[in-house]
Amino acid sequence: MNVFSVIKEDIQAVKERDPAAQSSFIIWLTYPGLHARWSHIVEHWLWNRGWKRLARISSQFTRFMTGVEIHPGAQIGRRFFIDHAMGVIIGETTIIGDDCTIYQCVTLGGTGNEVGKRHPTLGNNVTVGVGAAVLGNIYIGDNSKIGGGAVVVKDVPPNCTVVGIPGTIVVRDGKRVRDEQLDKANRKENLPNPIEERFSRDSDRIEQLEARIRELEAKLG
Repeated sequence: MNVFSVIKEDIQAVKERDPAAQSSFIIWLTYPGLHARWSHIVEHWLWNRGWKRLARISSQFTRFMTGVEIHPGAQIGRRFFIDHAMGVIIGETTIIGDDCTIYQCVTLGGTGNEVGKRHPTLGNNVTVGVGAAVLGNIYIGDNSKIGGGAVVVKDVPPNCTVVGIPGTIVVRDGKRVRDEQLDKANRKENLPNPIEERFSRDSDRIEQLEARIRELEAKLG
């Protein structure tokens, strides 16, 4: 694709994902996430052709202008959108698929203990929420969502929602993971996990007590 087709495609992606988006001209003029993404296309081209110093200098200038630091070596797919942009860091060996969205203060970085491929790979249509950190050579599956503030250091299957520190899968294929685990418990091939069983019993007991409290409050009120 030529540069004008990329710009047009990226602007259309913003219109589809950002309810605050206005005209194409305003998007082109005022969205630093797009400016950083478009600059990275040039910087990645320079990097792959051996102009690495120039690519790094350009990426630092882009960082100064937009608040987004994308290493020239990172590989980014089509229709990539950085919403609000400020404070985003994307490491050298990061790979990002098509139609991904990340928000401000997101880090796609390394753990400091790896060499070679040391940054994450995002599949297609992945969303990474505000302030989340996805660290190390891990894979985030297609259509998965990383909640704001989460710290993810392990692979995530497709169609999952991850929250918390460390990142924990709470939804898989549209179903709450706790319900999924309870279903699995009835299958003989699954060995018992006493910690999970205790957690499940405690959660059920809490729900029963909360229901009882509501019932008593209703009688008193």
